[in-house]
Amino acid sequence: MDRGDRFDHPLIERYASQEMARLFSPRARHTTWRDLWIALARAEHELGFPVTAAQVAELEAHRDQFDWESVARYEKELRHDVMAHVHHYGDLCPQARPIIHLGATSCFVTDNGDLLQYRRALRILEQRLATVLGALSTFAQQWRSQPCLGYTHFQVAQPVTVGKRACLWAQDFALDLDEVRRIAEWLPFRGVKGTTGTQATFLTLAGGDHRKVEELDRRVTKAMGFAKSIAVSGQTYTRKLDWTIHQALSAVAQSASKFATDLRLLSHEGEIEEPSESKQIGSSAMAYKKNPMRCERVCSLARYVIETANTSAHTAATQWLERSLDDSAVRRIALPESFLAIDGILMLVENVAKGLVVYPKVMEKKLREQLPFLATEEILMAGVAAGGDRQDLHERVRVHSRAAAHAVKAEGRDNPLLALIAADPAFAAIHAVLPSLLDARRFVGRSAEQVDTFVRDEVGPRLAGVKATQLGSDIRV
Repeated sequence: MDRGDRFDHPLIERYASQEMARLFSPRARHTTWRDLWIALARAEHELGFPVTAAQVAELEAHRDQFDWESVARYEKELRHDVMAHVHHYGDLCPQARPIIHLGATSCFVTDNGDLLQYRRALRILEQRLATVLGALSTFAQQWRSQPCLGYTHFQVAQPVTVGKRACLWAQDFALDLDEVRRIAEWLPFRGVKGTTGTQATFLTLAGGDHRKVEELDRRVTKAMGFAKSIAVSGQTYTRKLDWTIHQALSAVAQSASKFATDLRLLSHEGEIEEPSESKQIGSSAMAYKKNPMRCERVCSLARYVIETANTSAHTAATQWLERSLDDSAVRRIALPESFLAIDGILMLVENVAKGLVVYPKVMEKKLREQLPFLATEEILMAGVAAGGDRQDLHERVRVHSRAAAHAVKAEGRDNPLLALIAADPAFAAIHAVLPSLLDARRFVGRSAEQVDTFVRDEVGPRLAGVKATQLGSDIRV
């Protein structure tokens, strides 16, 4: 079929990295299966099962040789993907053919193989998260003391700094990094458990020697780089593991969507924008537009991951007894696609974080417009300290504030509140200090110091030992 006549998956063609796409490719998946068969055969040979060293060597020699058309023919005939690969591998390794998959069930390769792929994918995301965290902390330090309006309910609130706000984004990703690392370290192997998890076939092969079966499980688990295998299983490992992984992916999506949504709002306010290319087009009709397209893309992909995670919850909840095959089709789609989507999301977030454009003059203008209102308590306290009556001054501030708000909203004028207060004889004692009371730096509290502490105590330890590699070089922007 011509490429123009088939569906191209956007996650592969547009969003995910080649590294992540390759990890979930047929070659990577089925090479992992062969690694499992080799590890099983080697351990069986070492423990005295009917497997020879020559058979193990033959499996190793043909590990990377595939004839995909042959596999397709076998699968069409057998209607079983694992057995199609067993037969194809057996054609390549005629001496080892009798012992390929010896004692195992299909889930020995499918489940263990999936866990291997998921752990590798988590490690890729770990590096991406570390890079995002580093980029956001650098941005936070650069703008640690730049005052800007705070927003609660997307209404004007007490000022913060640009750097302090960036630490809110960074903190979410830092927590995600912790969870991704935890799961990658904790994730157990399915191991060598047999058809329904009883290891009955392996016990027969071991001549009833339980210790030998336990050692077989340990050796294969260790050979595949896992610290432990799951204590008990049915035919499959518990699908709660998938849900645990999917929760972490959903959490990353949530953090990314929060970050991107905030930037979309700030872009509307003209305060911060995502990077854009010199010839980038925002609209085919409205030539002046410069839209936050990368952040919108992050939100779109994040929505998909958050919703897709629910499939793992439903799968874990509906597995029957030792297993049910209604998990198979959705697992082939939902988890790999979620990894691919998060990979693309984090490359976008990195790209945006490293190229954020800040407009301090816009922030200063907004602060000038709003600070007279925000500073009324300080003005009131200064008036009282100079000998004024608190209740009288409070009423005057209220009246002047209402008049100023009407002038701004109904008449479109600049905020006249400071001028109204300055002209009021009741505030004559503090007339000289009124301008200093509107210095935005008086209102940001410990924002800059919080940035310093956060970067030192939260970011630094998490990034210790992380290679300063430049990721995202194949990002599509």
